[in-house]
Amino acid sequence: MIATTAFAHAAKTSAINPATPAPARFAVRDGGIVDHWRNAAPVQFRGIGYSPYLRGESPVLHTPLPNDGRYATHLRQVLDLNANYLHVFPQRMPPAFFAALDAADLLYGQDMWVKQQADDFLDAATQADILAKIRATIDHTYAVGRPDRLVLFSIGDELNPRAIAQTDRLHPQVHDFTGKHLRVTGRTPTEIALAQLIDAAMEYELTRYGQRHLYCHTSFTHVGPLVRPDLDVPPASALLPDLADLVCLNVYTYARGVVTSPRGAVTGTSYQGYLDELTAITNKPIFITQVGFSTSPYEPKPWVPGFGGHRVADVPNKLRAVWQDIHTAKHHERIIGVAVFELHDEWWKSGDTLDDPQIRFDGDPEEWFGLYALDNKMRLIPKGAIADAVREIFGR
Repeated sequence: MIATTAFAHAAKTSAINPATPAPARFAVRDGGIVDHWRNAAPVQFRGIGYSPYLRGESPVLHTPLPNDGRYATHLRQVLDLNANYLHVFPQRMPPAFFAALDAADLLYGQDMWVKQQADDFLDAATQADILAKIRATIDHTYAVGRPDRLVLFSIGDELNPRAIAQTDRLHPQVHDFTGKHLRVTGRTPTEIALAQLIDAAMEYELTRYGQRHLYCHTSFTHVGPLVRPDLDVPPASALLPDLADLVCLNVYTYARGVVTSPRGAVTGTSYQGYLDELTAITNKPIFITQVGFSTSPYEPKPWVPGFGGHRVADVPNKLRAVWQDIHTAKHHERIIGVAVFELHDEWWKSGDTLDDPQIRFDGDPEEWFGLYALDNKMRLIPKGAIADAVREIFGR
């Protein structure tokens, strides 16, 4: 059976070759995800975004992740939240993490950041460099990770809008691609670049390891897929992340594309309004790979209200409202997972200075998204009742 998505307003299509093997465990069926290890039972993913860097550690400074006991502690807390899935951002997690994953009996998805600010995503050298990193991540999954617990590989996350627009300007005639596993038509040049990478990743995994997992690209509402007047890219460059098995999208309540959406049919929020339209344009499963609220002391960008400055006491009800928006949206059965961003505050973001990992800046909302804060002994401390609210909604 060919998995397809058609967007009538732009004549965009995507299809997986029917000769391409389906994943062995988690696979698409009837618009949802099923677990073949559980008699093909439908799966709903209750996820937490996870990056285990603590104070003083930073991927920007190439700090290696220690192979220590933090993972067992963290994952016990994740399990206590009634979560069943971790959306993992570092691409070289150490053995202790995977041992803790086994102990907690959790699933995970592997996010892969690519050169999101590349000058040209279709440039041959850029594609080769990105593909080498993808292959290395796949190899790490089979050498150190847990292929049986892995749900998906996400190829790229939140591509830079300027890079998207530039790639599209450089290749105005590139709109179709037929690979060994994917066929897409009527697409933007950036979408073609992503399709090429996903196709090559699928082929590498199948050829080297004899099986494959689910594949997606994780995008964000600032660049599509729904065309809104406040997008960070021209309408013709709106990115539709339906290129492989499922749609992965970071959807924040205050984000561009969302705040300019019509009101939802049930709750009357623009968040639900966005989801009402999103579920109408695809028959593929949708995974909301990030949603959350930064508790930074203030909003550093008044022109982006909601990016930071959320009172800890207010966040629990905001999360409950998002959950209600999702589960009463039109065609909400197509939304097969939600990952709350993120487990704990990460002090290293956005990596602006050498001492950034040692300081949690009041004016950087990226450093305050955690359900938990860190104390002086690097222990995870609940922020008010935020974790309790996640435990409640995931337990429904």
